[in-house]
Amino acid sequence: MPVVKPAKGPIDAPATYKQPSRKGKKAWRKNVDVTEVEKGLEELNEEIIKGGVLAERPSEELFVVDTAGDASIPKKFPKHTSKPLKADEIIAARSAVPAVSLRKRPGDKTTDGIIPAKRPRREYVTQKELNRLRRVADGHHDMTVDVADAAYDPWGAVVQPETQTLIDKRDETKKAPKSFSKKPISLLASGKAPKAVPKPTGGYSYNPDFTDYEARYVEESNKAVEAERKRLEAEEADRLKKEAAARSAAEAEAAEARAELSEWDEDSEWEGFQSGGEELKVSAKRPGRKSQAQRNRIQRRKEEERRLRHETKTKVRKAQMEEIKRIAKEISERDLQRALTFANAEESDSSADDNDEELRRRQLGKLKLPEKDLELVLPDELQDSLRLLKPEGNLLKDRYRSLVVRGRMEARRRIPFRKQAKTKLTEKWAYKDFNI
Repeated sequence: MPVVKPAKGPIDAPATYKQPSRKGKKAWRKNVDVTEVEKGLEELNEEIIKGGVLAERPSEELFVVDTAGDASIPKKFPKHTSKPLKADEIIAARSAVPAVSLRKRPGDKTTDGIIPAKRPRREYVTQKELNRLRRVADGHHDMTVDVADAAYDPWGAVVQPETQTLIDKRDETKKAPKSFSKKPISLLASGKAPKAVPKPTGGYSYNPDFTDYEARYVEESNKAVEAERKRLEAEEADRLKKEAAARSAAEAEAAEARAELSEWDEDSEWEGFQSGGEELKVSAKRPGRKSQAQRNRIQRRKEEERRLRHETKTKVRKAQMEEIKRIAKEISERDLQRALTFANAEESDSSADDNDEELRRRQLGKLKLPEKDLELVLPDELQDSLRLLKPEGNLLKDRYRSLVVRGRMEARRRIPFRKQAKTKLTEKWAYKDFNI
């Protein structure tokens, strides 16, 4: 009886990891690598056996929210868990002195603002009051009240309803400007709308991380160095300009002085006579006829000069063509970069990043945007506690700059004094008019 032996070799499906061509037998369907698919099916079967597919089970079956906490922590750290908070001790503290009542009490010096009229103090009985008392004693009363039946019933009157008329106080001539409905133009170079209150990064914290603080410190230092370099370059350019102007003025004065001196020398002699009285001898040699060799030499020189001029013009034209090609290439690259930037801006969020401070080259209005205050402290001024911080900055200035950057308003110039009306003092002439 033949013995059945197990099959030798791997039992997995044949795998073809590389497929350079699809014309041979290695590209047949039976030779395709299905190891990953079989592995996924085995994992799916294991999840079904254990209770179901994890991706299809609800979160309540997979996770548990612990609201009670670990009961062993208070036993391990009784000192930290039993001690109450300082805030709770302050709130629970009660003073022996009763609290101040919030009910307002009129003070001795508190008045309603009305000054009472001063009455004359009379400690004696006036003559008028004495006569009145005598008349009352004799039975003569000044005022007598006659009782009469009331003819008017206040409760029987009919109340007339008041008619309210609505008055339209709107002014049709006043209309909102056309720009009121348009979207404000941002001053950022990216064209995005910045946030009104940007979210600060880790370098702006009162107790920042070392890496964040170092990066921001180096960035602000480079900005300060660049600003100082530009200022020194501007001063040097101004100095050179003034020196050149002074040098040109000195040269002009020297040339003018030389011209005046030469005129004075020419006028010092008479026309046609010298100081000695002798006539001037003109010894000018008449030009003779050029030889053929001289004509050939002049012709060769002119041809050489013409050739050099042609070569110079050709070099300049080639340089211009190369410059035109370079400029066209730069413009095409810039347009492509701008298109990619706009595409990325449309795909991303419409709001700008918090630290995007690159402004556009052409700003709105005549005045420039005010510079942002430096929000950075030195390393020795860093505080590890929030209570030790000193309030700095100006919220009104930050708010104004945010409005200008977002395009809500244009930059304005600060006016320290209110503009007063111009008055003109004149003298009246009425006193000069007279009648005869």
